[in-house]
Amino acid sequence: MQKNTGLIFAADLEDGRRAINITNEISDLIDAVKVNYPIILSNGLQIVEELSRTKEVIADLKIADVPHINRKICKNVFEAGASAIICHGFTGRNSIEACVEIANQMYGDVYVVAEMSHPDAERFIHPVSQEIVELASQLRANGLIAPANDLKRLNTVSELAGDMRILSPGVGVQGGGASTAINAGADQVIVGRSIYDSREPRQAASEIVEDIGYIQQ
Repeated sequence: MQKNTGLIFAADLEDGRRAINITNEISDLIDAVKVNYPIILSNGLQIVEELSRTKEVIADLKIADVPHINRKICKNVFEAGASAIICHGFTGRNSIEACVEIANQMYGDVYVVAEMSHPDAERFIHPVSQEIVELASQLRANGLIAPANDLKRLNTVSELAGDMRILSPGVGVQGGGASTAINAGADQVIVGRSIYDSREPRQAASEIVEDIGYIQQ
């Protein structure tokens, strides 16, 4: 996934039509659109196909099952038009490897969750994050997920990431800043509520891109 503006829109909505409309409205300001369970469960996998007509789609299903189930999930979302999937790393080598295997077959990308942006992540995710990063690297995942609202953890992941890209959620409502996340090592930031809850989604997205410093003239 090529970086252009540095912004990925998290369409964490149940209203598929609204997600499509906002994506179309801000398409020149974003590099990709991220979808997760609420929008897929409410609209079916066809929402992935519809959004992919405008922008690359990252399927943020945080896949965390046994390998043969992971393969089925990945196959379905890639066939629906996703360009990348997000999986958890705590499930271990075989589960991540299954996702990477299908992604390679279908010319997609895999991003592994190394850290999460909510407070309780420090209890179970933080203690194993370094091992997750090392495992993702060994299995040749394309990138990692690390929080924009915890710059210390983001920076630690960045230092370990090598050539893997880092996508960072947690900007806006969760307290993180776009430019500070980029400066701490993120390649792109993932933003949802600050855009789709705004009365002016395009203006909100534009301000984030300006903050990152990649705004197109």
